[in-house]
Amino acid sequence: MRKLLCINSSFDDPCLNLATEEYLLKNAEHDVFMLYINAPSIIIGKHQNSLSEINLDYVEKNKLKVVRRLSGGGTVYHDLGNINYSWIMHAEQGKIIDFKKYTDDILAYLQSLPVDATRNKNNDLLIDGKKVSGNAEHVLKNKLIHHGTLLFSSELNKLNDAIKPDSSKFEDKSVQSKRSRVTNIVHYLSNDLSKNQFRNNLFNFILKKYNNAVEYQLTTQELKSIKQLATEKYRTWEWNFGYSPNYLFKKELEINNNKVSISLFIKKGLISNIEFIGNFFTEKDIRIFKGTLLGIQHRKTEIKNALKTKQFKGVLNKLSEEKVLELFF
Repeated sequence: MRKLLCINSSFDDPCLNLATEEYLLKNAEHDVFMLYINAPSIIIGKHQNSLSEINLDYVEKNKLKVVRRLSGGGTVYHDLGNINYSWIMHAEQGKIIDFKKYTDDILAYLQSLPVDATRNKNNDLLIDGKKVSGNAEHVLKNKLIHHGTLLFSSELNKLNDAIKPDSSKFEDKSVQSKRSRVTNIVHYLSNDLSKNQFRNNLFNFILKKYNNAVEYQLTTQELKSIKQLATEKYRTWEWNFGYSPNYLFKKELEINNNKVSISLFIKKGLISNIEFIGNFFTEKDIRIFKGTLLGIQHRKTEIKNALKTKQFKGVLNKLSEEKVLELFF
């Protein structure tokens, strides 16, 4: 009989937790239920344009990690008040996608507290009409990851600040996030339940419900493989940003009573073409931009490095490095 391995992750690193999910999806012989909490971070859906989903200035100022997950759906903000759950399950062909099945136990647990939680047509879990849990799935052959959030005591003001982008600058075919009214579960509890108690009670709720459920600790070899996957994939710019669908980025600035407009064509995260509107830059300036920046990553560190080359000295006499970066992001 296949077991249900129940894992209460000690990681708060989103790269490690997402790598754990992928590793178990590809390698676990048994089914898995896992709980984890991530340090403040932004988790991007697989088919999203990362830059168009985040408030880049806020992310940089607060040193938030931006990490792409395997599943589709929208962008979510994680912090230490947000508890995440994952089901990594074997299933019959044709019966793999089942959002209701994998939210049933979470809904039952919330109602047992008791909290008057409901589920809407999108399979979000709600309290008082406000979202406390969203979820997404990813299928690999006859297995899937179903994972979701549980807003227990999240800093919702930071959630709104972190994922409040200026989407007018982007044209692409990526999946766009849909914003919902959200709230925290802790506000609706009649008992004084801490976050850790809430988490551990949910873990025990699953352990008790299923006869095949066993508490499980990852082995040394599994941890080694997970850390390697995190390093080679989930910590890389190429996965978290470069994997975004191709997009067109447009920006306009007012500089010394002159309008400076730019269009960047981005393919696989790389600048494939640059177009300027207006006469602020000379033909020579434009040749320098194209000769230096075409083919590099649409990434601040890469553009900063390019601006240090001798060719850019004349351009930077007109436009400071800070203004160039403002124009490009």
